Amino acid sequence: MKNLQSTTTLSNGVEMPWLGLGVFKVKEGSELVNVVKTAIEHGYRSIDTAAIYDNESSVGKGIQAAQVDRKELFVTSKVWNSDLGYEKTLAAFDESITKLGLDYLDLYLIHWPVEGKFIEAWRALETLYEEGKARAIGVSNFQPHHLEELMKHAKIKPMVNQVEYHPRLTQKEVQAFCQKHDIQIEAWSPLMQGELLANEELQEIADHYKKTVAQVILRWDLQNGVVTIPKSTKAHRIAENADVFDFELTSEDMERIDKLNQDDRIGPDPDNFDFS
Repeated sequence: MKNLQSTTTLSNGVEMPWLGLGVFKVKEGSELVNVVKTAIEHGYRSIDTAAIYDNESSVGKGIQAAQVDRKELFVTSKVWNSDLGYEKTLAAFDESITKLGLDYLDLYLIHWPVEGKFIEAWRALETLYEEGKARAIGVSNFQPHHLEELMKHAKIKPMVNQVEYHPRLTQKEVQAFCQKHDIQIEAWSPLMQGELLANEELQEIADHYKKTVAQVILRWDLQNGVVTIPKSTKAHRIAENADVFDFELTSEDMERIDKLNQDDRIGPDPDNFDFS
């Protein structure tokens, strides 16, 4: 992990950047186009969006505006719950890449483990993978029992599981399961949507390293082997979030941060939600 282009190797051999840009809740429009363009120009190579964010068109325009070779980029999107099912998922994928203006995705995810629907959706993702339309496929918000159920039916196991992950929700059970099965964990909402930035213990650690709390959290992600995609619309924050490759947390500080866990979610619980 030397810089923004540093990658982890997924189980199928595809290289995925350790750090990327998330665009959750950033509305379609010129601001987002500029955010994506700015991030790529700063060195980001991974951009994460989703159909439900309703901003794929602006992400695509930002990618085009940055004028970087497509092969250098790692673009992720996700299929929403209402589109889960073999044919519906294939159609949703086509809609996503059309909006993005791309020929393929680097990673396509099932957004939530909707019971009775994710097995057929996974079959569609396997088809997309086999046809070369998605270089890697995975899931989001899956707990170990969801993954076990999926893998009973899957020809191809997920390469990534993107979950809510931050110092208040360390997801040790999920991470242990994924490590055992060679599934890369990826953090959404790594900064707990800003709620952790005033934490006194994290500030104390940050002061020691002459870094910000956000930088300490993102470094903690990386040292835990977790891909991370912080969101920001401000150019200086986009640059700041990427400035995490020139220091290393001690094992003692890693443990201090681990102990902040309270199993506290800012998003929905994957076992108790209804997005139907």
